[in-house]
Amino acid sequence: MDSRHTARQVALAAIFSWSFLSQNREKLVLDAANTLEVLDFDQDLAGRLVVGVIENLEDIDKLISGAAPQWPLSKVSKVDLASLRLAVFELYFDDRVPPKVAIDEAIELAKEFGGETSSKFINGVLGTIVSGSHY
Repeated sequence: MDSRHTARQVALAAIFSWSFLSQNREKLVLDAANTLEVLDFDQDLAGRLVVGVIENLEDIDKLISGAAPQWPLSKVSKVDLASLRLAVFELYFDDRVPPKVAIDEAIELAKEFGGETSSKFINGVLGTIVSGSHY
């Protein structure tokens, strides 16, 4: 398994956890890694993703809301929302990965952790965001 993908799994779990209980950002990553029983992952990447999502949350959520107005954020599953937030952060606030990678990773995370239709929903929302058709 790629340590960057594993870092995104840990970041997803940390962001998911944070959505219920805001807590120490560094502890979030360690707790998520322990919960997933992950030992070998890019801790710097996971930490950067979690902090980046939290620090840019308002702008990230505006992009998501604009792309899926029929789905208020309160109605989106917490796992799907965490995956979307992670991808939008990578797409718009952290230029270290190509857009295709950010989208592919979000879809993979949705398949691993989300529901039956999560990957299609996330693909559609991210496609709308990237195309800019929600403005």
